[in-house]
Amino acid sequence: MPGLLVLGLMALLAAPLAQAAAGPLALTSSLYGFSAVTLFILAYALVMAEEQLHMRKSKPVLIAAGLIWTLIGWVYVQAGLPDAAEEAFRETLLEYSELLLFLLVAMTYINAMEERRVFDALRSWMVRKGFSYRSLFWITGILAFGISAIANNLTTAMLMCAVVLKVAEGDKRFIGLCCVNIVIASNAGGTFSPFGDITTLMVWQAGMVEFNQFFALLVPALVNYLLPALIMSVFIKNRKPDSLEENVWLKRGARRIIALFLFTVANAVACHTLLNLPPVLGMMTGLGLLQFFGYYLRRSLPMSLERKRTRYTQRGDWKKLEQLGSVVPFDVFTRIARSEWDTLLFFYGVVMSVGGLGFMGYLALLSETLYTGWDPIWANIVLGVISAVVDNIPVMFAVLSMEPDMSLGNWLLITLTAGVGGSLLSVGSAAGVALMGQARGNYTFATHLRWAPVIGLGYAASIAVHLWMNAEGFQLLG
Repeated sequence: MPGLLVLGLMALLAAPLAQAAAGPLALTSSLYGFSAVTLFILAYALVMAEEQLHMRKSKPVLIAAGLIWTLIGWVYVQAGLPDAAEEAFRETLLEYSELLLFLLVAMTYINAMEERRVFDALRSWMVRKGFSYRSLFWITGILAFGISAIANNLTTAMLMCAVVLKVAEGDKRFIGLCCVNIVIASNAGGTFSPFGDITTLMVWQAGMVEFNQFFALLVPALVNYLLPALIMSVFIKNRKPDSLEENVWLKRGARRIIALFLFTVANAVACHTLLNLPPVLGMMTGLGLLQFFGYYLRRSLPMSLERKRTRYTQRGDWKKLEQLGSVVPFDVFTRIARSEWDTLLFFYGVVMSVGGLGFMGYLALLSETLYTGWDPIWANIVLGVISAVVDNIPVMFAVLSMEPDMSLGNWLLITLTAGVGGSLLSVGSAAGVALMGQARGNYTFATHLRWAPVIGLGYAASIAVHLWMNAEGFQLLG
């Protein structure tokens, strides 16, 4: 599929609108533009071969991003416009910085909850309840779909993945399948709410779709998730996880860290909806709260140990008394260090590479060619497929910048396709990229690609349902 999309992009290079460019200089039909596209294709080819090459996915995209922006810088210096290239680079870097810090805080909280044995306890509870692998598949998928409509789909996917990794520890095939399901569910759940995805926030902020109008996408989003999930669930052996012999106990402060995490997610949403500030502000504030709580846990540890030692000795609970010897102070920076840096750097490479191609004019060229020569319905469907390769954020930004004269139904359609189209490939959404790092070795580009036809079926079905259910919206201007 990436190869077909790349060929399509290359075909557009010769289109009549080839002079359309996002920056002051038109580079889409120049040697520099062709070179940049070639570098991007080569980098993605190496990412796709990660499983065979055993090479971290961040390496090729980091180099590609550096070379693409080097080409841009050279051209603009020669043209006497170095400030334009510098400003574009800084804007793209700012976009990445917000995503980086958001991801970093989410990863830190998940690592903190793992260290406090939250997921070990949850695994023990699920096993005691007798949930089978098939039940776990549906539980995590449905939770991912529901929660991502309220919280960010990226954070939701990472949380559900952490649960799967603990419950099905060691079962590589099942973990990979669950991760595919979680990515589909979290991306689908994020499309029918302004809070669910960055692209829905962009459409809402631009005033193209009103708050309550997003809920018309609920049923199409459900179809997008349920159809692939039903097919994939057939391939799950309906067995139960290995039983746990140990009595899992939560470390001190675990429940309060969970509460802090929920508050942090709510704060991130509130920062955007109430204050019109980036959600990363709420996330970073939450990181500061976690640091203060870690400080409290360290300072109060000796007193807490002494109280528990006295209580366990009086009760004769020698097992818990023995466990106190393994208690270690909580350190936030240790949790930050355990974040998946390969994923964070990979995200840098993708965002900067796509930003460079956009500045050269390829995204504007693509959008303008589609909306000028095609029916908006087909244009929105194709852009959704393209968002599986090119991040959906710059795709949506290009569409909003053009402001095509579209009906409400078509604005809802591009919102749907840009959101769920990223599920076609693991690199098509922030949720997929994050899970490739979190479940490294279990969930890879190739793991997700095996299910692309099934996911594509859900993609097509959700579009058909939207066209049928919301037909009246295609007569109304957005």
